Amino acid sequence: MKVITSIKVQLKPNKNQMTKLFQYANTARFAYNWAMSREQEYCISGGKFISDNDLRKEFTQLKKQKDHHWLNEVSNNVTKQSIKDACNTYKRFFKGQCKYPKFKSKRKSTPSFYQDNIKIKFTETHVKVEGFSSSKKLNKQKLNWIRLAEKDRIPIDCKYTNPRITYDGLHWWISVGIEKEDSTRIPLNEGIGIDLGIKNLAICSNENNYENINKKLTVKKSEKRKRMLQRSIARKYEKNKKKGNYCKTRNIIKSEEEFLKINHRLMNIRQNHLHQTTSKIVKREPSFICIEDLNVNGMMKNRHLSKAVQQQLFYEFRRQLEYKCNWNNIPLIIAERFFPSSKLCSCCGNIKKMLYNPLHNIYKLIRICTDSLVRNLRLWRVLELVSSI
Repeated sequence: MKVITSIKVQLKPNKNQMTKLFQYANTARFAYNWAMSREQEYCISGGKFISDNDLRKEFTQLKKQKDHHWLNEVSNNVTKQSIKDACNTYKRFFKGQCKYPKFKSKRKSTPSFYQDNIKIKFTETHVKVEGFSSSKKLNKQKLNWIRLAEKDRIPIDCKYTNPRITYDGLHWWISVGIEKEDSTRIPLNEGIGIDLGIKNLAICSNENNYENINKKLTVKKSEKRKRMLQRSIARKYEKNKKKGNYCKTRNIIKSEEEFLKINHRLMNIRQNHLHQTTSKIVKREPSFICIEDLNVNGMMKNRHLSKAVQQQLFYEFRRQLEYKCNWNNIPLIIAERFFPSSKLCSCCGNIKKMLYNPLHNIYKLIRICTDSLVRNLRLWRVLELVSSI
């Protein structure tokens, strides 16, 4: 049995390649929005759904028009896949798997596009993108080859699935799926139970604790710098406000780029810590791993703990454990939210419904004492008022 694993590598394009990448991403967004609008028009007129095959034929006729002749400058596979993605979102909506699909905004959506999995080629240091230059001259053919940031990261001469190129606001990335043989080894070590928290990220039953990375000095300094930049950018926007509209200056663009760098750095630190933690747990080869089903939405409602909960990335921790356990044939058990783990006896399995808490009586006495003090104070004030009259 084969498993598809995805690899994501940063690209290092030159200026000409950068313009081409943005051109491809904008064309993919246009094709997606065009397909969405055609689907909406057809639904309003009384139809049910247009297949992606019919939309592709209609899009080829659109390319022949003079107003849309610029679409021919981009590879045909990019627009085809964008139309297919738009149709897939509608199919998922009709099945009840997602919300009503929206148009891709130029300002808010992440620029991305698809590459043909057969025509894409990788070397140790470069990747060949389809259609950047159709010239046969060697000097112009160099435009198709984009340099990779990491050497020998993606294997050569193998089957690739769903290659996508995306832009995160700072760098261009390529992600591709590669088939690998599934491991048949079954681990037989003692099982591990994991308790997630804020003080520590994870406390395991085998007496291994994994610290909270957000308490490190480097993360705290970066968070402080991030807050300072947010305030300075807001002040600059208010200062350059003209006739009710915000004006973006060159200094604001520089500050926003620096803010993006710090934000990406913080996210990378947290993601790296989660990957290291989950890999350490899985490498111990336990017979099973048990985690709790946390109510993260409910925890986020607490204004004192919401930021700390958000920074811990509990869902990402669970997602990484799920696929890493699947790769290593380790069953992942998710305990129910209201499972009485603290009231359950580890020996006989008896559940003690009225669990005795020795501190409960002390809390009760303190509450009674404070209530009586408040009452006495109120009576004293009333007596003072009566005596003064």
